[in-house]
Amino acid sequence: MKLRRLCSVHILTLWLCCQTALANPTELSLADSIQLAFKNNPILQIAQARQGQSAWSVKEAKAAKGLTLKYAHLDRRSTEPLSWMSSLEAISPANYFNNKLTASLPLYTGGKIENIITQADLGLQISELEIIAAKQRLQFETTMGYYGVLQSRTLLEVSKQTVDDLTAHLKRVQKMYDTGVVAWHDVLQTKVRLANAENNLVRAQNGYDLAVYSLNKTIGLPLRSELKLVEPLAYNPYPLTFEEVVSQGLAKRAEIKQTQANVRIKEAQEKVARSEQYPTVALVGTMTWQDTDFAGTNNRNWTAMMITELNVFTSGSTQAKIKQAQLGIVAAQEQVRQVEDNISLEISGAFLSMKEAEKRIATNKVAVEEASVNYKIAQKRYSAGVGTNLDVMDAELAMNQAKTNYVNSLYDYNASKARLDKAIGAVI
Repeated sequence: MKLRRLCSVHILTLWLCCQTALANPTELSLADSIQLAFKNNPILQIAQARQGQSAWSVKEAKAAKGLTLKYAHLDRRSTEPLSWMSSLEAISPANYFNNKLTASLPLYTGGKIENIITQADLGLQISELEIIAAKQRLQFETTMGYYGVLQSRTLLEVSKQTVDDLTAHLKRVQKMYDTGVVAWHDVLQTKVRLANAENNLVRAQNGYDLAVYSLNKTIGLPLRSELKLVEPLAYNPYPLTFEEVVSQGLAKRAEIKQTQANVRIKEAQEKVARSEQYPTVALVGTMTWQDTDFAGTNNRNWTAMMITELNVFTSGSTQAKIKQAQLGIVAAQEQVRQVEDNISLEISGAFLSMKEAEKRIATNKVAVEEASVNYKIAQKRYSAGVGTNLDVMDAELAMNQAKTNYVNSLYDYNASKARLDKAIGAVI
């Protein structure tokens, strides 16, 4: 019995230690979160898999320029005479076995194979750029999620502080009512405001939990993992000017390079279409073995050929392909211009939003300081009997709103910075 109890105590101790270990929150900086997202998020894994597909497509395209060797074996039984036999009389029936080895090497294709290889190389380049673009999008999503947790956590702290302030104020009002200094109306008024604050606290807690779940999903952690974000929601000046961010965005953004590569793909497609106007030359060699006995390895013959082919008349098919390819080039060129315009607009919007939030940060910081002082004055005036409870409630509401505005302006500033970093193609 004692041994069983001892084992139970050890098991319970081990379980409690495990629970404590599991309950420890994961400490994360913004850079840590981004690296976790790069490692765990399927968006990047999909892009990397497609890049691997493109790399093998290049190998496939280049293989078309090399030597191909085919082997075929035929087993036949028929009453038809065999052409290589001395007698052409029908044999009823006869066995026939054939082995054929064919080697072929393209010598000239009018540029078709070369331009197909060019398309494959450009496709690989686009897939590599897609990895960069996926990292940019994933970094942006992670950064927004990280700042979203910081925002909701700070707003949760503001809500908790509001509840604490109103709870303390209610005790003072109740005490003043008990001594006959204030009316019951003041007690009821404070209780109602406290109840509203508690409702806001519940919503703030829910918003924080959802923000954590969203960030966990992005970085590949279990949804309910507890996080300890080590970076504050703070203001750090942005180092680049408007002209610098526009220039950097147009030079480094992966989407622009992708559309430019797509133009070159369309140009290569046009050359492939034109290649049908030119002859193709191939070197072909065959070696055959045939016999009436299995496995047909006697009666060897060989043939070497240089085959030249030219499409003389295609009913306009070749010209139609060329026209399609030419229009594809025009569309791809216009897409480059469209993407550049969209990115310029994206950069401008993010930069202006950042500057707007930057101005609001300074204004709201002063408003928080003044609202805090006003709240303390209202409390002292009420305690001294020269102010009303409504003055305290209004001052508390103004202070809460000022703190909320300050937190939101900090979030807006950092979110705009994240959008701007994505718009100019910055990757950690």
